[in-house]
Amino acid sequence: MPSHSPMTTQQVVSSPIPLLTSAVDVALDTALSEQRLIGAVVLIAVDGQIRYARAAGWADRETRRAMNRDALFRLASISKLIVSTAAMVRIAQDRLDLDAPIQRLLPEFRPMLADGSRPDISARQLLSHTAGLGYRFLDPAPDGDGPHARVGVSDGMDDSPVSLAENLRRIAQVPLQYAPGTAWGYSLATDVLGALLEAVDGQPLPTVVETAVTGPLSMRDTAFHALDPARLATAYAAADGATPPHRLQEDEIASPFPGLAGIRFSPSRALDPHAFPSGGGGMVGSADDLMRLLEALRRARVPSLSAGWIAEMGRVQSGPHGPPDSPGVGFGLGFSILHDPAAAASPESVGTWRWGGAYGHSWFVDPSRRLSVVALTNTLYEGMSGAFVTELRDAIYAGLQGAEA
Repeated sequence: MPSHSPMTTQQVVSSPIPLLTSAVDVALDTALSEQRLIGAVVLIAVDGQIRYARAAGWADRETRRAMNRDALFRLASISKLIVSTAAMVRIAQDRLDLDAPIQRLLPEFRPMLADGSRPDISARQLLSHTAGLGYRFLDPAPDGDGPHARVGVSDGMDDSPVSLAENLRRIAQVPLQYAPGTAWGYSLATDVLGALLEAVDGQPLPTVVETAVTGPLSMRDTAFHALDPARLATAYAAADGATPPHRLQEDEIASPFPGLAGIRFSPSRALDPHAFPSGGGGMVGSADDLMRLLEALRRARVPSLSAGWIAEMGRVQSGPHGPPDSPGVGFGLGFSILHDPAAAASPESVGTWRWGGAYGHSWFVDPSRRLSVVALTNTLYEGMSGAFVTELRDAIYAGLQGAEA
């Protein structure tokens, strides 16, 4: 087995920014040489033009398959952006009400609070993760002992044979963690949103997403399973931060945070067209497809979705609440919003959108700088929440600042 990744580079850039290129190359090469990452595709768009594009490392280390720019990745929570955008399209078309109780369309979805009441939940609360729902992998207990596991809830990353409707029924059996609208908690809300979209359209979620988002934006690589399995990057994981990462095993449990149940992974799920469509974590796609979506949102060029609705997506909806490990960050409709760069110790502008995915991904859009960034890797959790994410961010802003000086 080779011990180091090949520094494969593919540049398809009409007018690269030399200082940006050199700074980002250093960040990426360092993560690869230190074997914190196995492979990655990084795209950077400035003012609507791709100014950096690189595929580096291994798509599959054991077979020495180099990473290519058109590689497919298990998107994990990047799926949330795509499904949230589909919901916003239906809202903009007046087919879904942002603030009406979702129980009008999903009458059987009535999870209970600790006091026995069954409050209404809105699409806005689902989109902003303020609905009171939770996640199996965030249960403060070993997997199997938490409330989600006890009723067989799937987080959308395992090989569970349940249907979306059955998973929704199981989610509804778990008590709400707080009254909707009173706090923030990362959750299965986008999976519930997917079921809501099925009820709105009377079609399976993959059809809804294709009709509303991926079709109009020509995101031809993006679906709820790998459309070209030969291009699918192999997933790797670092146990307890150790290097080099190992090939992720079927049914392996790995936690992004100590003391929690952890995500049960099924890498083969991406090859199963019959797996239930998890709106929160079940999609597969490419870096270029994701960039198309980010730029379409930034430039207000998503069909049927006006600039006003996109601005609402980029407005903090969660009040003073947000990810507890991210000071200065709140949540909009489908992604996080930076509202205090000083508190976050970030060079990003106020209003920057950001999120990622557990298989090793991060993306962000800085509307003020007209900047969109996609970094898809095949290494969890380094590519989602490890040092590489901060190193890449800082390299981008340093490179842009140097170029502007």
